[in-house]
Order: sequence, then structure tokens, then C-alpha cells
Amino acid sequence: MAQRLQDKLGAEAADKTDEQLNADLDRDYESLDETEEEWVDKEGEAPQLPLASVAEEIVELREFQRLATSIQDNSKGQALLIALGKAFAELEKLGANRKALIFTESRRTQDYLHSLLEQSPYAGKAVLFNGTNSSPQATRIYQDWLARHAGTDRITGSRTADTRAALVEHFKDSAQIMIATEAGAEGINLQFCSLVINYDLPWNPQRIEQRIGRCHRYGQKHDVVVVNFIDHSNPADKRVYELLAQKFQLFEGVFGASDEVLGTIGSGVDFERRIAEIYQTCRNPQEIETSFQQLQLDLSGEINAAMLKTRQLLLENFDEAVQDKLKTRQTESKSARSRFEKLLMDLTQAELQDQAEFDMDGFTLRQTPQGLAPDDAPPGRYELPRRSGDAHLYRTGHPLAQALIAQAKARPLPVARVRFNYDGYGAKVSTLQTLRGQSGWLCLSVLSVDALGLVEDYLLLAGVTEAGEVLHEEDAHKLLRLPAQLLEADLFMQPPAALDEDLLGLERAQLAAVNTRNLGYFDAEVQKLDAWADDLKVGLENEVKELDREIKDVRRTATVAATLEEKLHWQKRQRELEDKRNQLRRRIFDRQDEIDGQRNGLIEELEASLSRQVQTKKVFSVKWFLD
Repeated sequence: MAQRLQDKLGAEAADKTDEQLNADLDRDYESLDETEEEWVDKEGEAPQLPLASVAEEIVELREFQRLATSIQDNSKGQALLIALGKAFAELEKLGANRKALIFTESRRTQDYLHSLLEQSPYAGKAVLFNGTNSSPQATRIYQDWLARHAGTDRITGSRTADTRAALVEHFKDSAQIMIATEAGAEGINLQFCSLVINYDLPWNPQRIEQRIGRCHRYGQKHDVVVVNFIDHSNPADKRVYELLAQKFQLFEGVFGASDEVLGTIGSGVDFERRIAEIYQTCRNPQEIETSFQQLQLDLSGEINAAMLKTRQLLLENFDEAVQDKLKTRQTESKSARSRFEKLLMDLTQAELQDQAEFDMDGFTLRQTPQGLAPDDAPPGRYELPRRSGDAHLYRTGHPLAQALIAQAKARPLPVARVRFNYDGYGAKVSTLQTLRGQSGWLCLSVLSVDALGLVEDYLLLAGVTEAGEVLHEEDAHKLLRLPAQLLEADLFMQPPAALDEDLLGLERAQLAAVNTRNLGYFDAEVQKLDAWADDLKVGLENEVKELDREIKDVRRTATVAATLEEKLHWQKRQRELEDKRNQLRRRIFDRQDEIDGQRNGLIEELEASLSRQVQTKKVFSVKWFLD
């Protein structure tokens, strides 16, 4: 870069234009088209620097060069190797492909990363993807692809489109890592890869969405994990990431929240230009913090309104179970786990009875229960969570717990009379205080819904008082938390009709919630199908545009041909290309019909999977009294 500026100042390059210099830069930095708008002022002209400023910049660039060449180890590159190792290990656990898509801004960085990987355990496993795809590696992959698909309609005749297809196929079948510039952020489908690494993180949130969208699309079977490289010692870098991650919800957003937010900011270039101004003008952490606070303040009104709308959509379209999961925080998770552990211990104590001795931290099993192998449930100490080194870790997956749960579920439960002890609970439950001294009925059923290829079970608990008043479902659950005493079993009594009506209402409400969730899933899948079809159409249209460009080049060459033979040769070539273009245009319509057929078939599959089967099984009915 310094040499180019020096040439611009020198007499030997007096005629060299800014356009030529930009073309030189474009060979290294492929995002020039997107970011060039940042360099243009409000009047539409790029600012012109005086010659003295250019000379100063040359000196500064020379110093950068000296500093860069003095660096022996690239910690960012080494961090990439560490991240790949950890990420691939997690992908194996999840059963996902060992594939990683790495994005960088310039081809020089791309070449560096490739050389770094070639000196690591990933040697020979990385493929490059950029705007030209003219490297020896890309050429070799392209030639192999042509030989492999010779005589098929996979070959379009457009070298650009076919090379892109060949590189994607090589990444899918052979390579583990694709290193892409911004050229890889559009027009390719990589749903077989679920790991995206932003080695260079762009400031434009929409460009980040495009990158993630290469993998997060129809056909993806795993959650897409995004790894971002941030310089935490740079306060500006930290604030940029906070904005992207927290305000724009790019990396931890849920159910399309980022789409709702990005839709409010218009062009991401405006946002990117604001950040560029901060980097160019701020020189200390205080100035950086002040500028980012102002930027966030300017964006907050629009973003907060969008997030409010998104939350409303979320709450309206998902059932209560999903909402609870989204609202859960770490402290609530710990509390829920504690309640779950207590339920498991209560069930264990009820089933083992005098076969074990229980205390606050766990229990001591005296002998292996009948039906279990000694190795599965040896006598000794069991704790949840484990507090001593010699204790067995007791959990729902333990063979003993599994056997006791199965034993409890298989036990027939006749109609019984039960007394709940309010004072024995040890805590105030205000909604139950008004029920003290009253009696009524409780009934628990399991609603099994078979839909989307999964069987889901929902517990429906209905309750009424003796006077026929329906209990709130939450109060019915609270009743079951109280200590209870079985007074009488095998009652020859039938629950009142009000209880059955309440239970039927709960079933209808749960089925409605499941249906709402499934409709949302269906809509999301159809949108993915539409996006997939659009990608295929755009790919074919781009091939036609590439042929149009080649035809123009041939026509131009024919015009300046020096001999009649050359002119005839190029006109014949022009006619061949025009025939190929016409065939391709016809293929677009054929492919359109093919795409629509596939889309309809997939929709029919989705409709079939959405058909549900419902079963209801009554677990118990009890006549209760609360003292």
C-alpha cells in the first residue's frame, strides 16, 4: 500500500488514476464495493487528500510494515487452531459433520490462514473460496469436477458458476474447512456445515447475517454455532461486538429476533459508516465510549420498538412450555433443578420404603432391590448432588432411579381419599389458605400427542371443590406439594361431572397450544423452502448473466478482428454462446417446474408429519381434604 501511494506521488506514475489504484486494492480486499460507500461524503464525492497528507501516510505505512515484519508469532492464528480443535470435538459429540466455514475480509489474510492450516493437523483439508477462484487449487478442483460430471447437466458451461459449484462440492465431500472472503457470503448453500467462524468480523450486521445464512438454511440438521474473533484489549472492538451481539441479537437471538431488529435500521452501510467514523476520529477510551453511547442512543428507539414487537410475536405464537424456557435465567434454572431433585428423592423414598435410610443429603441403600443386578444398584451411599467421594451419583438416568420410576408408573392407583396437611409444608401458600377445611376432587391424566414424528406427553391436573368450584390449575399442583396421608383406598365413588369438564377443557387448551406451535413450525419450514427455491433460481439467472457478459466480449472481439477468418471465427463463437444462453433460459423454466414439484412434495411431507394422534390415559382420581 505504501508503494502504491509512492507511485502515485512519483513522476513515473503521474498518469495513474484513482480508478487504477482502487482496482489494485480490490484484488486484495473483496468487500471494497460494500464499504466504498463509507468513503463518500454527503455530496457524493470521495474526499481528496493533499499531497502532504499522502506523504505522511506513506511514512506511517512504512512503520506499520516494520512493526508487522518484526512479529514472530501470530496469536490470532494460533487461537484459530485452538478454536477449531475444541469446536470439532463438540461437533463429533453432537453427531455433526466436522466442517468449519471461516470468513475473512481480504485474500491476503485468506492466503495466510491457508498456509497456517497447511502446517497444522488440518494440512490438505482446507479449500479457498473468493471472488476470482483462480488459484491452482481451485483450478485443479474445477478440472476434477468437470471430469467427474462429464456428460451430465451439472455442467453449465460457465466457468465462474461451475467453479463455485465444484468448490462447494469439494468442501462437502472432501475438505473439512472452507476459508472464504465476502464472495462466499452469498449464493452458496452450505447446510451440511454447522460451524461459522468470523475470523474478521465486519461492522455491517447485515453482512454477518448473510454469512451465517450460508449454513443456517433449509436442510440444516444442527444448531449453527458462530465463533467471533474479538480483540478484547481494544475498547472500540469490544463496543462494536456488544452492539452486534446485544442490540442486534445476531449471535444469541432466538426465533428470528435479529431479522426483526435488522429490518428497522434500513441499510447496514449507515451503521457501518458510523462505526468507521468512530475508529477514524476517536483516539482514547473515553472518546470511544462517548461515541458508542451516542450511537447506541440513536439506535435504541427503533431497536427497542422492534424487540417489543418481536417479544409480542414470540409470546403469541409459542406455547407456555417454550415461553418458560426462554424466560429462564441461571438462578431460576438452579431453583428448578433443586425442585426436580426433591421430586426424584421423594419418589425414591416412597418406592424403597424401609429398604433404605434417608437423610437431607441422600440415602443409604441396605440391599439391592429385587429385579436389579447388584452391579446396577449396589448397596451403599447415594447422593444428589454428590457431596462425598465414595457416594454414588444418583440421577434419573441411574439404573436404580429408572427401575423405581418404571415401578411407580406401572402401579395401579384406585380411587382414594387423601388428607393434605397445610402446616406440614413449612411455607406459606396464600392461594391455598382459603381452601383449608374444604374438600373436593383431584384428577390427573396424561395426554400423549404424536406429531412431527415425536410423541409428547403432557400432564393435565384438574381439581374442584365439594361445592363444584373449579380450582386454578396452579392451585391443584400446589395441593400435590403438601404432605399427604392416605385415609382410604378403593372407593366406590365417581368424581363429579365438573371435574371431567375441567379436565376436558385442559385437554382442549393443550391441543390448541400444540397446534399453534406446529403451525408456526410449518410456516418456518415453508419459508425455508421458498428461500431455497429462490437461491436455485438466482443461480440459474446468474449463469445467464455470465453468458451475456461472454457474448458481449466475443462481439467486441469480433468487431475489431483484423482478418475475415478471425471475424468469422468469433461470430461463430458468438452464435454458439447465444444458443447455449437460449438453452439455459429454457432450462430456467424447466428447473422452475422441477423446483415447484420438489417444493410441493416437501410440503406434502410436512403436512403428513403434522397429522397428530392423541391418546388420554387417566393416572389417578382422589377425594381430598385440606386441614
